[in-house]
Amino acid sequence: MTDQTLNGPDAPRGCPVAHGSADDLTRLYGPDAATDPRGIYERLREQHGSVAPVLLEGDVPAWLVLGYRDNRRVLDSPRQFTRDARIWRDWREGRVPDTSPIMPMVGWRPDCVSQDGEPHRRLRGAVTDGLLAAAGRGVRRHATYFANKQIDAFAGAGRADLVADYAEYLPMLVLTRILGLPAGDGSRLVESSAQVLKGGEDALLHNDRIIEILGELAERKRAEPGSDFTTALIEHPAGLDAEEVVMHLRLVLIAAHTTTSNLLARVLQRILTDTSRLSGLVSGQLTVSAVVEEVMWDTPPLAVMPGRFATADLELGGHRIAEGDLLVLGLTAGNVDPEVRPDAGVSVQGNQSHLAFSSGPHECPGQSIGQAILEVGVDVLLHRLPGLRLGVAAEELTSTASTWESRLDRLPVEFAV
Repeated sequence: MTDQTLNGPDAPRGCPVAHGSADDLTRLYGPDAATDPRGIYERLREQHGSVAPVLLEGDVPAWLVLGYRDNRRVLDSPRQFTRDARIWRDWREGRVPDTSPIMPMVGWRPDCVSQDGEPHRRLRGAVTDGLLAAAGRGVRRHATYFANKQIDAFAGAGRADLVADYAEYLPMLVLTRILGLPAGDGSRLVESSAQVLKGGEDALLHNDRIIEILGELAERKRAEPGSDFTTALIEHPAGLDAEEVVMHLRLVLIAAHTTTSNLLARVLQRILTDTSRLSGLVSGQLTVSAVVEEVMWDTPPLAVMPGRFATADLELGGHRIAEGDLLVLGLTAGNVDPEVRPDAGVSVQGNQSHLAFSSGPHECPGQSIGQAILEVGVDVLLHRLPGLRLGVAAEELTSTASTWESRLDRLPVEFAV
């Protein structure tokens, strides 16, 4: 895509890049975005207010919603801001190809997050029913088993990296039980799920790998049903077809794994860099859910959520948004919006109005499962590893961001053997 394509006389009506050269707009990918996404959000807020024109990977134009109230408006108003990417003008008119690395995150597919209205209700009902059934079949038992198994691998060493050795794998291992997958598929799916969110030239390849593995799973479960989420989707009265089943397995796998693993790492970081929180958890004066709440406000597992599309010309945050424009939701930026949170240092315990789980009809339906994995993951770790402490200075901990998330690179710890 060239600047002439975006800025000449045929520049798409309302397209963010039509308001200036692509070189004038901020990219939400690349070296700067990887190291200082928060700095970028704040500069954009200063320059543009609560909504800012940006470029996604491949210089795809979009509007980044930075304000808390504007995020709420977009999330809660599906008639104005649909999740259905088939009205996305830049894709429809050929400026964004199906081979774009952002398509696994933004493009349309036959799942409940890609649709609104009755199609959404039908598909989401099947997902919600399946997750409710899964939550009642021993998620905490599975989480306890796999947490202990992961810890067994490094408990005798006196040191570990709680990102690579623990947080990256625990949620996926639990998900293999929930979905009915062999545990051996977990490591391959961890890599592929991470790559889909990271983007880059391999995103589509890894997305195809996920679909292939889950397609084989669905075929097995049709032949040999079980007490798992996959069978629940196949047998649901909503009558999902074969493609709908696989796309919802993909949705749950990527969303549940990437968000829960990221959140687990951030919760452990918060605990280990604040001795008062660690001692509070050990003594029982503080709960894991209270720490999770803080992290949800300050470093939500998805920093930016894709995507919504304007259903008509409208105004948002003082900007003219045109029908078919793509908007992405700045969940981290919205959570620290000074208009609603002027003092980010004030305690948010008991306040669950953060944006981390989204909002409106597409709010995350699997919150209880993620919460169970987090609570068990932290509790088992603290019980198994006496004297657990950070193995480096807190300021040495680093993160790497993609467009959609900021992940802790490593969390070295030491403990008694």
